[in-house]
Amino acid sequence: MTDAGRSDGVSGGRWVPGEPILWRYRANGSEGFHICRPVTVVQDTAELLAVWMAPGTECVKPVMADGTPVHREPLATRYTKPRALRRDRWSGAGVLKLARPGEPWSVWLFREPDWTFRNWYVNLEEPRARWSGGVDSEDHFLDLSVYQDRSWRWHDEDEFAQAQAAGLMSAAQAAGVRAAGRRAVAVIEAWGPPFSDGWQHWRPDPAWPVPGLPADWDRTPAHVSS
Repeated sequence: MTDAGRSDGVSGGRWVPGEPILWRYRANGSEGFHICRPVTVVQDTAELLAVWMAPGTECVKPVMADGTPVHREPLATRYTKPRALRRDRWSGAGVLKLARPGEPWSVWLFREPDWTFRNWYVNLEEPRARWSGGVDSEDHFLDLSVYQDRSWRWHDEDEFAQAQAAGLMSAAQAAGVRAAGRRAVAVIEAWGPPFSDGWQHWRPDPAWPVPGLPADWDRTPAHVSS
């Protein structure tokens, strides 16, 4: 999975089902990456990229410098104290991620360990940049949960506000993120794709291996495209 080995997403090619790629997030306010998740391609078309993150996948995630999980750090210092990166395994059920080109969010499907569908999760983020080895984005803190009865609610509004207070997002950027969230809500209330597409019934191919985390997971792509 090297830049020289493939040009998918850069020259118009597409990844094939079962192919491993990386789904990465840049650290907010930095050019470096702080989240990397190896995933398996389910579908890659002009309308949708769907990928599967299997249980037990080795990922990279941020932690506080003393090893405290980020979500356990008090909100007041969560975005100001030093951080480190840690390799860890994705626990619990796997996650199906759906992303439409150019949209400032991706939709994740969460399940219980017995495969019972739990809910959709709209992760507001920078539209993903494709490169030969995967896709890169930046998280925008604010999210939405969506349920089978078509109800929804905002998530992480406290973190969204604190990120602004910490200088990680300007007022103009925050307004753009909130506007993107409202567009996502309009899709939810109209029950448009991907909520209406039946992805909650999808199952991964049991023959797919769990992708490994490469040593150069944080490499800078030679070329990217949106």
